[in-house]
Amino acid sequence: MMSEMTDYDRPLQGLSPEEAVRRLGRGGYNDLPIGRQREWFRIAFDVVREPMFLLLMACGALYLVLGDAEEALLLLGFVCVIIGITFFQERKTERALEALRDLSSPRALVIRGGEKVRIPGREVVPGDVLLLAEGDRVAADGVVISCANLSVDESLLTGEPVPVRKSASAQAAEMGKPGGDDLPFVYSGSLVVQGQGVVTVLRTGFATEIGKIGKALQALGVEDTPLQHQTARLVKIFALSGLLICTVVVAVLGVTQGDWLNGLLAGLTLAMAVLPEEFPLVLTVFLALGAWRISHHRVLTRRIPAVEALGATTALCVDKTGTLTMNRMSVSDLMVDGQVLAITPDGVDLPEAYHTIVEFSLLASPADPFDPMEKAMKELGERTLAGTEHLHAGWRLVREYPLSPELMAMSRVWRSPDGTEMLIAAKGAPEAVADLCHMGAEELARLEQKVELLARKGRRVLGVARARIPETGLPEIQHDFMFEFLGLLGLTDPVRDGVPGAVQECYSAGIRVIMMTGDYPSTAQNVARQIGLKNPDAVITGGDLEGMGDAVLAERIRTVNVFARTVPEQKLRIVQALKRDGEVVAMTGDGVNDAPALRAAHIGIAMGGRGSDVAREAASLVLVNDDFGAIVEAVRMGRRVYGNLRKAMMFIFSVHVPIAGMSLIPVLLKWPLALFPAHVVFLQLIIDPACSIVFEAEVEGPDTMRRPPRRLHEPLFGLQALLPSLIQGVVVLVIVLSVYAWFLRVDGEALARTMGFTTLVLCSLGLILANRSFSRSLMSTLRSPNVPLRWVGGGAILLLGLVLYTPFMNRLFKFSYVGLSDIAVSVAAGGLSVAVFELLKTKTIRRLLFRME
Repeated sequence: MMSEMTDYDRPLQGLSPEEAVRRLGRGGYNDLPIGRQREWFRIAFDVVREPMFLLLMACGALYLVLGDAEEALLLLGFVCVIIGITFFQERKTERALEALRDLSSPRALVIRGGEKVRIPGREVVPGDVLLLAEGDRVAADGVVISCANLSVDESLLTGEPVPVRKSASAQAAEMGKPGGDDLPFVYSGSLVVQGQGVVTVLRTGFATEIGKIGKALQALGVEDTPLQHQTARLVKIFALSGLLICTVVVAVLGVTQGDWLNGLLAGLTLAMAVLPEEFPLVLTVFLALGAWRISHHRVLTRRIPAVEALGATTALCVDKTGTLTMNRMSVSDLMVDGQVLAITPDGVDLPEAYHTIVEFSLLASPADPFDPMEKAMKELGERTLAGTEHLHAGWRLVREYPLSPELMAMSRVWRSPDGTEMLIAAKGAPEAVADLCHMGAEELARLEQKVELLARKGRRVLGVARARIPETGLPEIQHDFMFEFLGLLGLTDPVRDGVPGAVQECYSAGIRVIMMTGDYPSTAQNVARQIGLKNPDAVITGGDLEGMGDAVLAERIRTVNVFARTVPEQKLRIVQALKRDGEVVAMTGDGVNDAPALRAAHIGIAMGGRGSDVAREAASLVLVNDDFGAIVEAVRMGRRVYGNLRKAMMFIFSVHVPIAGMSLIPVLLKWPLALFPAHVVFLQLIIDPACSIVFEAEVEGPDTMRRPPRRLHEPLFGLQALLPSLIQGVVVLVIVLSVYAWFLRVDGEALARTMGFTTLVLCSLGLILANRSFSRSLMSTLRSPNVPLRWVGGGAILLLGLVLYTPFMNRLFKFSYVGLSDIAVSVAAGGLSVAVFELLKTKTIRRLLFRME
């Protein structure tokens, strides 16, 4: 369909950057009413109502009933400290999510000071000149001052799914109501489904139509992930088990000793010891901060489950242009009448025979292009045609026939200054331009040979044509013009520097790299060889796909890594074939038509620089710089997050085994109680920051990208994770119980409790070291940088010293004074636990018992 053109190509200045800053300061950000952030008291309330804190409050009340006010106050103090730690972790997670919401919000392409700049949609101000294209989400209410075939989906406002066609308005009239044909207004939150437009922004933020009715754009939210579902089930299992055991303990002490209050206290202590309340918090912290850390590599996470799936990725399907290449094109070859002219980057002399093809490539492109190919044509034309009659600054654009899926070529109609004739310039895929020129079979075969010659050199190839008509009515479609074929342009797009190394890193990590491009097979093969893609000579084209059955595709897709001349709609079929073959697929895309494939892939990755808002909304991740290397870094970070999460979960499980055992076994053996609620809460001061801060900050190991991907649905707490954790916990329990029993027999209850608790604290620190990496030696673990570990370890030792040697705390914990010789026993016991953990790391033991990392 032809498109009316008004002043779409005229130079626009827009606001100056300084004026934009002033208006932003006066009017505020272009924010819509998204979900309100939790206030500090709401976070505190959510923390306090957790089961662990309810148990603590119950224990405090029980101490008051028993007349032990000091114990009750001690527990209350510990409650405040743990609330503070948890509150800090929750706020850190909230801030990370808020930052990601801002980064992944819709963007806007505006003109500031005569330059096109892409800014966050929230920074758009009234008076901005907004450029819209197919697939964009409109950032603010405005009036259309120029457009080409512009249609907008306003169903978010009107509820009507029919696109509304827009026409340009010469003046910014008073704002009308949404809906209706040919209105000159566009509204914030609506979606451009066709064409292009230039808009002057009238209203932003709460003053927009969408702001008035309280609607909101989609924002990054905290979603339940598969891991969170797994963890929720585990917490329920532990909670029910703890309740059952707690009931048994209360009944045993009450019936056998007649002491129901102390029995209830022992039961509550055991319930606190068994309940792994850290699991949900750790999951939330790790996934949110993982997304935040991934954003440091210029990859934005729009859906938190993508952080889980990254480490399981087995196939990366990537676009060539802009992802594997720089997307900084230059015209390197001109072919006219079968003769190829190589263009040097700084050359200005161009033979007369090549002037016409350059002239009409300029006429077929916008005066102020944004597309890299059109920029390359403009740069060549201005450099080589300056001072000639082939530049037409005074000509007026009359019509544009846009690119379409049916015909991958576009035409622009120009009127000469004297008005006597009109010129039509066309450019596009060579076969599409050949179709416009009504080439016969022989002529088309010769053209294909010429295209192949350029494609083998790795060039992207475009055809250029022209037509002349008198000043009469224009046809409905560009195919009705009598075009004359002018020649071919070969464009070079260099491969990004780090791509070959990143591809090899993917192969080391067991990840396939599959290239999809609309270029010719020879061009794709040339790039595939440059980046080191496996089996670069095997190619499936879009035409092959159309005639290929699912069974044949399933067989060939296992070995073919290059797809050429593909259209966006065919990406969905490629992704589905890979998924049926058992691959975990990550796929890049930028266009509106890429959205179904992005949604179908396990991890959809939208291009942040050139991608449409539709693609961004369909994707899980957004590449800020469209760089393939950033995808590989995101995979590395995804593996790190999952690995550290597993370490934290193993530590939580293993440390709860000795705590629960020391709460239960003395009761069953009719020994004095080894642990009271205050002891369990003290241990929480070590466990909470260790599992959510120490392990989260752990750097990835050197073999992170040399291991095969994990299975996507591999349970976090399978036998391979539970067995080593259980063994570690049992080792600590045996050591601590042995120390407690020895001192109970020799020195009595108070010293036994003191030494058992001290040994448990030191062994818990040993568990942190053991679980930081099950495959590294102790010395390498200690040498690796982890600042939170030093703070947690040092803080635990300091708190233990205060409890042991401060008379007030010593009395509240029901401890006795310990000498250096006694401390040496606990230190030796802790060292023994670390030695056993090191033994468990040996290959022989690991091969016999479990397989880790």
